[in-house]
Amino acid sequence: MNDISTNGSGIVRKSPQKSPQSSKPPGPVKTSRFKTPGEGSSVGISIITVAGLLGLWFAATNLGWVKPLFLPSPQAVFQQFYEYLTGQANDKPLWQHFSASLLRVTVAFWLAFIVAVPLGIAMGMSRVARGVFDPPIEFYRPLPPLAYLPLIIIWFGIDETPKILLIFLSCFAPLALAARAGMRSAAQEQINAAYSMGASYWQVIRHVIIPAALPDILIGMRIAIGFGWTTLVAAEMVAANVGLGQMVLNASNFLRTDIVIMGIIVIGVVAYVFDLFMRWTEKRLVPWKGRM
Repeated sequence: MNDISTNGSGIVRKSPQKSPQSSKPPGPVKTSRFKTPGEGSSVGISIITVAGLLGLWFAATNLGWVKPLFLPSPQAVFQQFYEYLTGQANDKPLWQHFSASLLRVTVAFWLAFIVAVPLGIAMGMSRVARGVFDPPIEFYRPLPPLAYLPLIIIWFGIDETPKILLIFLSCFAPLALAARAGMRSAAQEQINAAYSMGASYWQVIRHVIIPAALPDILIGMRIAIGFGWTTLVAAEMVAANVGLGQMVLNASNFLRTDIVIMGIIVIGVVAYVFDLFMRWTEKRLVPWKGRM
């Protein structure tokens, strides 16, 4: 119904009554079929991106936009990959270079994991350990590996030890700092609840704090393995006669850009495969991450 009102001049006005629907606030405008930001698979977008980059590379080299000395064609790079894979190249087969590099990175990474993660846990639980180990780690962490490579050669020679040690140092800092940061992920309520149920100090660390720190430790592992492969070329500068980094450096001395790019692609693909494996492991070990 309409409300009737009369003013001083005797004019009757009718004011329309608001409908119940007009008083409701407008709902949120739905712009995507996903509920949360970043939700959904990006595999299709990644495939299109890679295909677009390969197409641009093919066009730039085959249409003469870039000289082969600076950017060889995909066909030339694939030809070198085939020759190294089948042992037809004037060098060691690709599997020998790959095995040597993989062994160095794997040994250095797991040595860094065994040492750095317990040390990071100690730094997160003890102010004494944090005060002792935090300054040297933060000091050397931003230093490029080539800065202290000469000292490592002087101290440890030119055999396999300096190569593994250089990769070890590049993996050590991310693992230690990730473990230290993860030790503060456990809520104080969880710790107090464990104490109230009779848990000891070490039981709280083992069953409450370390599981809460596991997501950060896994992220640190992903970062560390990336640093390890990044440092591989610098590590194999030390009198190496086999390895992916040595293959790239040797090819650069003779301006073999096709071999250089082939080696870079192999190193990047191996690192990416390991990162995918770590993502899969993370989903299995910490399925609660991002859901709390």
